[in-house]
Amino acid sequence: MISEIKHVFNRGVNKNLIFFNDSDKKRFIESLYKFNNKKGALRNTSKSIFQNKPKQEKLVEILKWSLMPNHFHLLLLEIEEGGITEFIKRLANGYTKYINIKYKKSGYLFQNTTKMVLVENDSQYLYIPFYVDLNPLDLAFPNWNNNGIKNKEKALQYLRNNKWSSYYDYQNGVPRDYSCLIDKDKFYELFNTDKDQYEKELKDLIENPIKKFKDES
Repeated sequence: MISEIKHVFNRGVNKNLIFFNDSDKKRFIESLYKFNNKKGALRNTSKSIFQNKPKQEKLVEILKWSLMPNHFHLLLLEIEEGGITEFIKRLANGYTKYINIKYKKSGYLFQNTTKMVLVENDSQYLYIPFYVDLNPLDLAFPNWNNNGIKNKEKALQYLRNNKWSSYYDYQNGVPRDYSCLIDKDKFYELFNTDKDQYEKELKDLIENPIKKFKDES
């Protein structure tokens, strides 16, 4: 439904890897742009879709994204009826085809149907964006969501420098090709926050993770 916000995520079959190297992650990120178009996949003759970007007629607004070795998270706003479902179908099918061809595999890459959780109540608005942004901490600070992290600045610096997440674009301040994927102003408007307030709240969660993070880890 138009104007719905959904947390979308999936992982590899049996929790196997879905990204085997940086080039796979780049391909997935390019797919976030390529398949977000009403009339089908966008194409150009450049090495990257972000060079001479073809114009989009978007199905969704991407508010946040993050990639982990065996799963991904997206926070999406639907702007065309059925847009999220169509976008995710194209994304999953296109990326699976790429992996199967590249690595001479066959069959399913992702585990079951991609999960789509409607963000509709206050608690979800309060925690889901942070959950997407904080997920990569699992790689550098194992078990952080049970014990917290005392050195908040070190953790924040890790998140700011992690190029496989949209948090880089929100807080790093250095534009890059991937910055065009997200609508920062729309996120701040929808979640009634701003850059400084959001990072302040995120810092607090790094030091004192809420129970919801622990339950979902």
